[in-house]
This record gives sequence, C-alpha cells and structure tokens, in this order.
Amino acid sequence: MTELERVPPGVDPTVPSSARVYDYLLGGKDNLAVDRAVADKLLALAPDTRLVARASRAFLARAVHHMAQRGVRQFIDLGTGIPTSPSVHEVARRTNPACRVVYVDYDPVVRLHAEVLLASAPGVAGILADARDPDAIFADPHVSGLIDFEQPVGVLMVGLLHFVLDGEDPHGIVKRFRERMAPGSHLVLTHAMDESHPEAKRQLGVATAGSPIQSVFRTREQVLGFFDGFELIGPGLVPVQDWRMPEDEVPAVPLLDGPPHVLIDAGVGRMAG
Repeated sequence: MTELERVPPGVDPTVPSSARVYDYLLGGKDNLAVDRAVADKLLALAPDTRLVARASRAFLARAVHHMAQRGVRQFIDLGTGIPTSPSVHEVARRTNPACRVVYVDYDPVVRLHAEVLLASAPGVAGILADARDPDAIFADPHVSGLIDFEQPVGVLMVGLLHFVLDGEDPHGIVKRFRERMAPGSHLVLTHAMDESHPEAKRQLGVATAGSPIQSVFRTREQVLGFFDGFELIGPGLVPVQDWRMPEDEVPAVPLLDGPPHVLIDAGVGRMAG
C-alpha cells in the first residue's frame, strides 16, 4: 500500500499538518511527504529544531508531573498531536491512576491514532475539535463527562498558540478557558519567540505562508500576556530546554553552545485561590 493509499478520509495529502510535522521531528512515522518537506526546510534553516522539539516534549512531561504531584487530577491537552509516549495520561497516572485526560486536536490522523490508543483507557478520551472554538470543546460530551470545571484542571497549550494568528484572537481563546478554570488550575504553554534568529523567522514565514502551519513569533511581553490571571511558577517564562522545578531529578541543560535558531519559551501558570 502506498503512502497516499494510507491517508485516512478527511485528510488532504497536499496540505501539511503541524501534528505530523512534529511527529516527524520526534522521529515518528505517522507523517506524509508534504510534512517531511516542510520539516526538512525548517531543519535546513534551524538544524537544532529536532532537539527543541524533544525538549518541548520533555517539558510537557515535567509540567504534567508537577501538576499531578500537587493534586491536579484532570487535564485538557489542546492541539495534542499524534500520540507519543509518555503521553499526558501516562505521566499523570504514575502519580494517581484516577487522573482523567481529554485530548483535543482537529487533525483526523490524530483522532484515528487516539481512538486506537485510548480504546482500553477508561477516563481518557480524544475528541476532534479546534482549540480556536473553546465553546464547542466545552459542549462536547466527552469533556463534560470527564472534566469538572469546579475542580482544578490542567490546560495544556504546548506548541499551539504560535499557530493561532492574531486575527484569530489567541488571547481571547486563553481567556475563555481561564473563565472556566477553578482556583488551583494550571495553564501550561510553549510559544515561538520573536527573539528567534531573524533569517530563520523570515524564511520560515515564506515557507509556511497561507498554510495551516503558518507561525506567529511573539514578543516576551505578548506571551506573558497569556498568563494574565495566573501566577507564573518555577523559573517563569524561559527557553523550553531550561524549564524545570527545583525538585526535578534530572537537571535541564542547554541544547547547544548557543541559543537555538528558533527559540521556544515555556511557562506554567497557576490560578491562585
């Protein structure tokens, strides 16, 4: 069977997907030629991107572990991407097997993989939805059945918001979730930073313009604005490879001698109360 014959219904094999590009960067096999072409262009511009992708995945695991250790028992992972182990529910359930997780993505390939992975995982669900429509997510029966917004919830936006253009109101998206979150809830996010290498930003913009993976590089002030209503914990907003809590057993280390070409910052905010 050829690659095109394996493409599930609803997937346009000529349009790249951020989930599948990320899968390729992590060494996965659930990607198409169009995704690999974009990723290879990115790697040509910024050879350290594969390392940054792995650091982002490690950050997600550290953040989920931190939240679970502090009593968070339910999580919403927005723009989850193709499942990669350890996934959010695997990390959270090491602390408490009762943790509940909803994975959200608008890519049919992600949904297909989630259905297979989660078929035997009660208390975990994957839904096909767009993070840019929070109300539709709140109304989904899987979300209302698993997530109690009267209790603390961990909302993860890892590798998501830099794909939300300014006209799509990224701050408004975060605000809608914040309005539903109870005290003790956490917001976890990573974002591509405006301080990235100028030529890498320019060429990446040209390569992805008009596609679903067109990225927005935002300033530190803009990214910090996503945390309005939350208290930044740990080291604050820092390069993703440097984010760690004091109790983390494995220290974070620089990926390279200098900063990555595409700088991705990470932060975790906690809602006081």
